[in-house]
Amino acid sequence: MDVKIKKSDHVRTVIAHVVLVILSFLCLFFFYILVVNATRSHSDLQKGFSALPGGYLIKNFLSVANDGTFPMFKGILNSLIVSGCSAAICTYFSSLTAYGLYAYDFKLKKIAFTFIMAILVMPTQVTAMGFLRLITGMGMYDSLLPLIIPSIASPSVFYFMYSYLQSSLPLSLVEASRIDGCGEFKTFNRIVLPIMKPAIAVQAIFSFVGSWNNYFVPALVIQSKDKMTVPILIATLRGADYMSFDMGKIYMMIMVAIVPIIIVYLLLSKYIIAGVTLGGVKE
Repeated sequence: MDVKIKKSDHVRTVIAHVVLVILSFLCLFFFYILVVNATRSHSDLQKGFSALPGGYLIKNFLSVANDGTFPMFKGILNSLIVSGCSAAICTYFSSLTAYGLYAYDFKLKKIAFTFIMAILVMPTQVTAMGFLRLITGMGMYDSLLPLIIPSIASPSVFYFMYSYLQSSLPLSLVEASRIDGCGEFKTFNRIVLPIMKPAIAVQAIFSFVGSWNNYFVPALVIQSKDKMTVPILIATLRGADYMSFDMGKIYMMIMVAIVPIIIVYLLLSKYIIAGVTLGGVKE
């Protein structure tokens, strides 16, 4: 009986490893093809698929960097500013909101929670025109502020933080800090935030990537080329002149655009497991 159980566990382990290898290959294969295509010329790309890299890596990079009509580095800087600020204020204020609803009891607590969850199911496209009229009336059209400020209210991040607090933050710890005379914001910044560090790191990655890849809202509010983010610049590079566009430059720009995302992920990836397992202080 024990032999059969061991064989069954061994078969499950083998199957699990095979599935993981296949999934890893499927994920990494497209990144490899992206890098390969960034090293090929437009004429080579038109010939079809190739698993071997070409010799146009530096040429494609210089073509993108030196294109006077295509501010690559300015676009990357704009995306870094928008994504970095959005991730910072999104995680902080969502954590603060989650802490307020978790640590305080008041009459409208359930109504506030339900209202925030109701906003979660509302797509961005539904409120796009009203949002556009609002920022135009406030004089923020064609600026980076409309891409950053709305990140303060993120229902999905709030819900994740609220769930994390439920499993990681004992209210006795908050009460003890109050007894010691610690202010509410000081309690949150000095005690609660360090406990929420894994969750904040995970949501910072997701918020950064989501803001970096956002195309709809920037395309709606940005008109000046020097204020465009990376997704808009890639779209303009593809649609500038359909008959003369260079596919090698497009692949190069996409490859350059994913480098900051990889760097952010490598810096914060060690917190992902801790954030998913919701580890922390227990009662």
